[in-house]
Amino acid sequence: MKKILSSQQIRQVDAYTIQTEPISSLDLMERASRLVTEQLCGLFDTSHRVIVFAGPGNNGGDALVVARMLVQQGYRVSAYLFNIGNNISADCLTNKNRLKLCPTIDFHEITTDFVPPVISEDDIIIDGLFGTGLSRPLMGGFAAVVKYINSSEATVVSIDVPSGLMTEDNTTNVMTHVVHADYTFTFQYNKLAFLFAETEPYIGRLTVLDIGLHDPSSDFTTTPYYIFDASDALTMLKTRPRFSHKGTFGHACLIAGKEGMGGAAIMASKACMRSGAGKLTVHTPLANVVPLQISVPEAILHIERQNDKFSAPFETTSFNALAIGPGIGTDETTVRAFSQQLHYHQGPLVLDADALNILAAHPELMSRVPQDAILTPHKKELRGLIGATTNSYEELQQTRQFAQRHHVYIIIKGANSAIVTPEGDVIYNITGNPGMATAGSGDVLSGIILAFLAQDYSSLQASLLATYLHGLAGDLAAADLTQESLIATDLIDYLPRAFRQIHETSLFSDLRNDE
Repeated sequence: MKKILSSQQIRQVDAYTIQTEPISSLDLMERASRLVTEQLCGLFDTSHRVIVFAGPGNNGGDALVVARMLVQQGYRVSAYLFNIGNNISADCLTNKNRLKLCPTIDFHEITTDFVPPVISEDDIIIDGLFGTGLSRPLMGGFAAVVKYINSSEATVVSIDVPSGLMTEDNTTNVMTHVVHADYTFTFQYNKLAFLFAETEPYIGRLTVLDIGLHDPSSDFTTTPYYIFDASDALTMLKTRPRFSHKGTFGHACLIAGKEGMGGAAIMASKACMRSGAGKLTVHTPLANVVPLQISVPEAILHIERQNDKFSAPFETTSFNALAIGPGIGTDETTVRAFSQQLHYHQGPLVLDADALNILAAHPELMSRVPQDAILTPHKKELRGLIGATTNSYEELQQTRQFAQRHHVYIIIKGANSAIVTPEGDVIYNITGNPGMATAGSGDVLSGIILAFLAQDYSSLQASLLATYLHGLAGDLAAADLTQESLIATDLIDYLPRAFRQIHETSLFSDLRNDE
């Protein structure tokens, strides 16, 4: 899994790379800036004027190198270096002197007053004022420059980090003093703050550029934050033995769907069967029997005959995994049944939807939730569990504490879904798209998780693989159907293609290894 490092750790990795490659800091800056320049040249032709705003540190040095490289590529470039106080970094100074040797550069070094250039909508602004080292909000003149950039109609490209944004916690930041980038080209590692909803307007289209930093895998790069990707899914997905039978892949149990909410039971059931479970038993009221038998004939039904809702617990120890919650409601009878069911079941468990609403209303029931259970709240359900928070960073920290206190896994559903572990680690999934913000999408995810648990995947593996495949199915569906037209059942229909994509990645990997 890819690490998400703090700004201090990134500086340490920079220094380690410089020492061990070996490479000078200037040459590393050249390497990083060359990749940024290649991206820019691929996006914009030389008809655009480029205006570079460079700060006094190494982020400014990067910007000056990019300015020089663009001049060499035939672009019209105006560069503004803000050297207030005559205190620029050594590498920034060297690249200032190199840039001034370019005969066609329009270079301005700002030491006192800044007379801003006239900017048109066809111009490209390169933001290199401040990078990852920022630890307090921008104020004064630099805040004014940021506001000037944001007021323009030009396309804004930030190097490494939009100036003014802190890489993790922006709770005390002044967000009106942060550059609104249309593109951000960040170096080597995604930044934690980039994964939060509040920062989306500042990041624009994000590209992570591999600049060849060497991670020593030592204590100073230990982090609780990671990103899960295709290579991780490929490694984690098990090979199905040739001499298998339905019992090999587990017997799952699902408690879902009061009367009128049979769709939740159907979607979770179909997703479970599409994700490899050997058998599935669905506990549901009599009203849902006919729809379920028609929609999911593969499922076994355990019928709640005396009521129109989940009202009586039953023995589940014979099942390999249990999921409770989609569409069960929060009726008092259901609350009692849910509480008793938790007492009876101590195996792999998924809690979703109304199960989470019941826990929020009756927090004392958390003591009955078995260790390593998987909770799958969306933002509103999460607030019911952990309480109100002011921003995504605070929400994440409180979720980590909750997961550690109760020894459970929590999947915070949404863009960049976060899997929070009982150890306090956070692993981000980056598949998925806004088309998945539709009723029933969470029921599908619960069914996929349940299937993996039934197949004897660990709670961590089930959480990661299910979230990845759920998002990948959404991406494949949106590519064919558009985000606007995507509905939850499409995710189930595209699960086979999502699995196939992982298997094809494995095949291509095997072929490369044979060459």
